[in-house]
Amino acid sequence: MLYHLLDYLLGYPTGPYAYKDVLFRSVCAVLVGFTAVVLLAPRVIAMLKRYKIRDLAEFDHKALNDRVKDKQNTPTMGGLLIVAAIAIAVLLLADLGNYYVRMGMFCMVWLAVLGGMDDYLKLTKHRRSGTRDGLKMYEKLLFQVALGVLLGTFIYKYGQQAGALATIGEGDPLETYRVVTLPFYKHPMMLGTAAFLIVTVLVVVGTSNAVNLTDGMDGLAAGCMSLCSLAFLVLTFLGAEQVRAERLLFPYIPHTGELAVVCGAMLGACLGFLWYNAFPADIFMGDTGSLPLGGLMGYVAIVIRQEAMLFIVGGVFVLEAMSVLMQVGYFKISGGKRIFRIAPIHHHFHMGGWTETQTVTRFWLITAICAAIALATIKLR
Repeated sequence: MLYHLLDYLLGYPTGPYAYKDVLFRSVCAVLVGFTAVVLLAPRVIAMLKRYKIRDLAEFDHKALNDRVKDKQNTPTMGGLLIVAAIAIAVLLLADLGNYYVRMGMFCMVWLAVLGGMDDYLKLTKHRRSGTRDGLKMYEKLLFQVALGVLLGTFIYKYGQQAGALATIGEGDPLETYRVVTLPFYKHPMMLGTAAFLIVTVLVVVGTSNAVNLTDGMDGLAAGCMSLCSLAFLVLTFLGAEQVRAERLLFPYIPHTGELAVVCGAMLGACLGFLWYNAFPADIFMGDTGSLPLGGLMGYVAIVIRQEAMLFIVGGVFVLEAMSVLMQVGYFKISGGKRIFRIAPIHHHFHMGGWTETQTVTRFWLITAICAAIALATIKLR
């Protein structure tokens, strides 16, 4: 909004105005996202308390339930704050004519509504019958897969229409919108339409659910997402200019630079939310926040063709998701035995003697290390 207003007032200039620089607007988006959450949070927390929208904090583990029983009355669905702050920052500072920005907001709203419905059903069913069942897993997956197919189709088609040819390393120019690059490896691979759709679905579904699984302790998901958002802000900015992208062996995708503003908005919103979500938490994000945060991060990785980097940057999220898959799989094939004390794995360490703050802080440190490793691989190909 401000971007277009300044364009209008200044006569659509092409000179070196600060607001034209995507990195400047990304930093501003961090500040706007943070400020929006900090200003809105007290009223939202009071409203959630008034309507008794509070966390249930119930697990199939008696010892863990005893440890978290003091969280029962903490308001949830705080993801509304995160989504609102991201939307405010993007509407004010991004180029709203940019196709990738509009699709990113579509992705965020879709998953926020899905997560909101899941949270709402859990609360209403709990009040009526004492159960905490929200949407069934297949229902959530159905909507997540549908979103992945829609995003993959439109991203691929738009890339065909607007895509430029670029050189990645030595060789002929490539259609970078369907390229896959791998860390430590300079030779890109090409994806067909079906493969691109499959990758998109897997990334969107996987990241949204992985962040959702990580959201189980005060400040854990918000802190890890802050670090991941910062890493992808850097990656998006580096690949936004063709000469720089080709020098770094990045796939250059035209018009993706504006997604750095989206990453800045995510970073600011997560930091602002962490202000109230740090131990002891005043509010939880719930599925309303974790699903759109994970999905939006996956969407950015798909658009800039850095899906492999996502596995490194989001190493903690990968670890959390894998721990659940391993636990469930081993439980079924072994007739009731477990690998971990409880999954996701942050609860395993918590039940093993780490305090909640120790677990969260150490997972933040692991995420920071993963982000640093991912950024270091830029020069190791």
